[in-house]
Amino acid sequence: MTTYIVTYDLNKEVKRPDILKEIKKGGNWAKLSESSYAISTNETAEQVYSRLKPYLDNNDNCYIITLSRPYTGWGPKEVNDWLESHLQYQRA
Repeated sequence: MTTYIVTYDLNKEVKRPDILKEIKKGGNWAKLSESSYAISTNETAEQVYSRLKPYLDNNDNCYIITLSRPYTGWGPKEVNDWLESHLQYQRA
């Protein structure tokens, strides 16, 4: 499985619940911030983006970024534990 950061900025808030359902449907996930999630999935970044694209307008932003160790940061224990159990080291 690959872990990605899914980060987005929606300008039409009425679509937020739909995009959140779609993000969470794709695999195991953890909420990093208001509009950033880490997801662990068998999908490629392109496949994740394709699922989310119908919920985006031309003025919205969305990035799917591969996430791996090492990483630095701190947040809620449940997110830290999720990251520790889902992130792999980047191979050289």
